[in-house]
Amino acid sequence: MGRRRLAREIALQALYVADVAHTPALEAFAIVTRRDGDDADEETLAFARELALGALEGVEALDLTIQEQAANWSMVRMAAVDRNVLRLAAYELESRPDTPVGVIIDEAIEIVRKYSTEEATRFINGILDSLKKLRDGKPKKKNVRKKEPEG
Repeated sequence: MGRRRLAREIALQALYVADVAHTPALEAFAIVTRRDGDDADEETLAFARELALGALEGVEALDLTIQEQAANWSMVRMAAVDRNVLRLAAYELESRPDTPVGVIIDEAIEIVRKYSTEEATRFINGILDSLKKLRDGKPKKKNVRKKEPEG
């Protein structure tokens, strides 16, 4: 497994602990990274920490953004893993312009496939596809050709 994937999985675990156990962000991250034998080096842990703490810091805004796209699904109705993968990916879309959108979505889908259900992959993919606009902070406009002025 690549270092970035490992970092995302560590971040997801911290988000999950904070969400389900109502644990403060720093404590949740410490719990997850306390394990012995983890393959994470300092750079991997730094990236995981940035993702986890960033997502947890902005969780209310991320939830509102996700909720706008998740028609008929409140955040509390979503499985905890799915909800936190969405938060993680939405945060990364918003805050890491150096990471291609396709990479963020593909990584989220692979993580969901590992930790959730096959049905969840379609659900997450659909919501993340609509969240691509976070990259620009605004919805993408369709490429519509303007009419040339007559005369």
